[in-house]
Amino acid sequence: MLTGSSMRLSQKLVSTCLGIGYIGKGGGTVAAAAACALWYVVFRNEGSQYILWQPLLVMALLALSVWSADAMEPIWGKDDRKVVIDEAAGMGTSLLFIPVTPGYLLAGLILFRFFDIVKPLCIRRLERLPGGWGVTADDAAAGICTNIVLQIALYCQTL
Repeated sequence: MLTGSSMRLSQKLVSTCLGIGYIGKGGGTVAAAAACALWYVVFRNEGSQYILWQPLLVMALLALSVWSADAMEPIWGKDDRKVVIDEAAGMGTSLLFIPVTPGYLLAGLILFRFFDIVKPLCIRRLERLPGGWGVTADDAAAGICTNIVLQIALYCQTL
């Protein structure tokens, strides 16, 4: 069983993606790039078996993001830049059911950071949700937008 201080350490490790959030400016991009690298290592040779594992991983990342961001808000404030697990979760959402190739991963990273930074299509409104939900929801929406663009590109290639 985790004590209070070890629980807080766990929440910090999760919310900062094992310390990436301490980089400061650009930490979100580094966390998203690390998620791409991990995605490549885990899923590049999985074939059709990834259809089950990818969504389970993304759901776990989204849940961890809400949990840890919510726990860190009273300490660090609303959506502190050290909290980057939301970028990793959003990046995973971007890559769901997309071929795991360097080209698609790079395109996904660029598109995700665009949608995450610019926040078009009312994505910015999602930040108003309370606690970890607001921290995570805008990145999940940016990931969904990215995934839609990548799915369209993939579909157009098969015509």
